[in-house]
Amino acid sequence: MTSDADLCTKLVGHWSHEALDGRGYGDHQSMGLSDGQYGILREVVASARAAERQGAADTGRLIDREAREGCVAWYRVGGPGGEPWR
Repeated sequence: MTSDADLCTKLVGHWSHEALDGRGYGDHQSMGLSDGQYGILREVVASARAAERQGAADTGRLIDREAREGCVAWYRVGGPGGEPWR
């Protein structure tokens, strides 16, 4: 069974790569993301774009790491339901 944080990581990572590759992204509902997951996506994409501007060759690992960290942190404090993990 896939945990909520793992699913979030996969979705945010996927859409972050899409956005960075120039394929763009729409509103959170069209991507199947919650509002909170979309916030993580925006932060990850902004960080990856900043890294690209500074000459980073491989932003893929940065995206994967930051998506994971953001999703784990978000679900630890309750995620969309507002209840923290126990």
